[in-house]
Amino acid sequence: MMNPHLEVMLAAVIWGSAGAFVKYLQLPPTTMAFFRLAIPTIILFLYFQIKKTNVFRGNPKPLLAASAINAVRMFFYFVGFTYASIGNAVIMLYTWPIFTTLLAITYLKEKISRRQAALLLISFTGIILMYLNKQIAFSDKDFIGMTSMLICAAMTAVTMVIFKKELEKYTRFETTFYQTLVGGFVFLPFLFINQPLPTLHQSAVASIYAILIGIVGFSLFFSALKKIKASTASTLSYIEVVSGVALGILLFKETLSWNMIAGGLLIIGSTMLMAKTPAPED
Repeated sequence: MMNPHLEVMLAAVIWGSAGAFVKYLQLPPTTMAFFRLAIPTIILFLYFQIKKTNVFRGNPKPLLAASAINAVRMFFYFVGFTYASIGNAVIMLYTWPIFTTLLAITYLKEKISRRQAALLLISFTGIILMYLNKQIAFSDKDFIGMTSMLICAAMTAVTMVIFKKELEKYTRFETTFYQTLVGGFVFLPFLFINQPLPTLHQSAVASIYAILIGIVGFSLFFSALKKIKASTASTLSYIEVVSGVALGILLFKETLSWNMIAGGLLIIGSTMLMAKTPAPED
């Protein structure tokens, strides 16, 4: 049995390769979303058939709802990596703990301490810094990519809450299956609508990517999430930022601007501290 902390760290390193795959393949976001979601769905469905597992038992409605949200999330995810640099995209993605905290305040009516409020303010300051040298226009590709990743981060917060709760009823592989189920069907038509069709090489690499990220990465993460706190898992998963930024620099010669470094440090630092800050007692 692997240590759950190691499971999260391995998952984060694997996730960090996503941007590199997207930049290398240069496929439309909807085509990438199809491979990312459909391939794990098919493989896991066949696995459940062999194991004679009824994955649709109980009340799967919450997981299906989360799966639908995840399908939309994946579209913005691939738009983000397609248009923004890997570094900008992955840092924006990791604003999702900020949105998790905001959801807890708004919808769950949870109280936050002054420390948490200050850290939220610091995080938003980091986001503003990241946008400093961007033209606020849809003609600016980096602006489109970063904004798409912000939307993706907000949706990640929603799905994370749902999947964490449902892990009490389903195994890590069943949860991974539901995560990809709806999107696999939603993005199927785009495989043929988008022209030209993916080459055999692109299809093979995209399938490897889907298995690596969608099955190996998330099964490791969901396995760990059963055994450790969500806050601990989210803190450890920040290794994805380091992994993603490093690959962007090494493979695609991306550079780090001063505001990207400053904003990224504010976002990552404040959200990591937020995860370690206990909520105030009633």
